[in-house]
Amino acid sequence: MSLKDDVQNLLDGALEEKPSLFLIDYKIQPDNSIEIIIDGDDGVRVEDCIAISRAIEHNLDREKEDFSLQVMSAGVSEGLKHLRQYKKNVGRKLKVKTTTETIEGELISATESSITLSWKTREPKPVGKGKVTVTKEADIAYENIVEAKVMITF
Repeated sequence: MSLKDDVQNLLDGALEEKPSLFLIDYKIQPDNSIEIIIDGDDGVRVEDCIAISRAIEHNLDREKEDFSLQVMSAGVSEGLKHLRQYKKNVGRKLKVKTTTETIEGELISATESSITLSWKTREPKPVGKGKVTVTKEADIAYENIVEAKVMITF
């Protein structure tokens, strides 16, 4: 078995033991540095990263192949990639780039095929001068999303 196969099997087993966690991405560089990014339905604690790290590190043979291992949670700067990430962020403000436009709005819902964003905008009055605030909604299919990030507000 290759290092990649070993890591994948150990990672799958560790995530099965913690069903609230899920894999975002993992990479193995040519120098055998392993980088694993996880997320969780209720967030990721340091203890979660330690548990995943130990499940992998303690079961790989350093005599066979030297490696370095880093397990981390998905950061705010990381875009949303998985349906579970969208579902856990319902109610938060997102910045979504599609193939045609960029929309900032509150994530109202996340289904199996799309998300719904809601936002307020100022538009000219239909009659007369001035502007009026209107609420808009958009359903965006996942395949049309180029990038989606949670907007941090203070």
